[in-house]
Amino acid sequence: MNAVAPDWLGAARAAVEEVRSSLAAAASTAERARETGARGEGGDRTLEIDAAAEQAVFRQLEALHAQGHRFAAISEERGRVDFGADSAHPVLVVVDPLDGSRNAKRGLPHHALSLAVAHGRTMDDVVFGFVHDFGPEEEWVARRAAGASCNGVGLDPGAPERRVGGRLELLGVESADPRWVRDSADALAAGAHRLRAIGAIAVSLCQVAAARLDGMVTLRRSRAVDVAAGQLIVREAGGVVLFTGCAEPLGAPLDVSEPVSPVVAARSAASARALAAVPRMR
Repeated sequence: MNAVAPDWLGAARAAVEEVRSSLAAAASTAERARETGARGEGGDRTLEIDAAAEQAVFRQLEALHAQGHRFAAISEERGRVDFGADSAHPVLVVVDPLDGSRNAKRGLPHHALSLAVAHGRTMDDVVFGFVHDFGPEEEWVARRAAGASCNGVGLDPGAPERRVGGRLELLGVESADPRWVRDSADALAAGAHRLRAIGAIAVSLCQVAAARLDGMVTLRRSRAVDVAAGQLIVREAGGVVLFTGCAEPLGAPLDVSEPVSPVVAARSAASARALAAVPRMR
């Protein structure tokens, strides 16, 4: 095994360049709506832009493996792929090549490559998080115990939440099926002054990390690939993340086979606990 640590950031950035090119090559909504005819391991119909993004990421992972690095990878489309993983020192790469693919399909701005690296099997074990939002071209990076940044500028861990009339000024809502919003409406109204639905969980988490949103909730269970990188970015930026369907706050497993837990994030522990009480689909 290569004694030099893998260049996860370099690999992620190289994948971003490829994904950006593939998106530019499919500029119209008609081109971006083309499906491969298959379903990914996460259960969703695979778009051609999803497949191209995943191929870009896996080319970079294969290059790291060729350099002697050993790990396993989990992605939304392929599920688990073994790159000579060492069971004694497990390294797991958790990838969503195109978070917010429906946004990308429709030409809406927020869609991102999300990549996390974990030395273990739960969210608490994530040590590196990377999200690149192709709309505003923002790169979000976090390393455990080393802080988080956006486009190379460190995020302020002391950035406070904002309130209007005692409620969070801006709350992000993901998995925003109108039926689930309806069922959660009273709790959302009690806790939030205004709602924002970005349509990409990783990107919404990054907005909490930068204190652009005061908090965010998913109204159903989320897959590990959607949240693994973003949740570390929030925590390293001074925020709080809770996986409400798990016994431990950060105990959600890094497993793409099925959605694992709803997730909430906020700038303060008190707000995160309050958001955890919002009704949601399990």
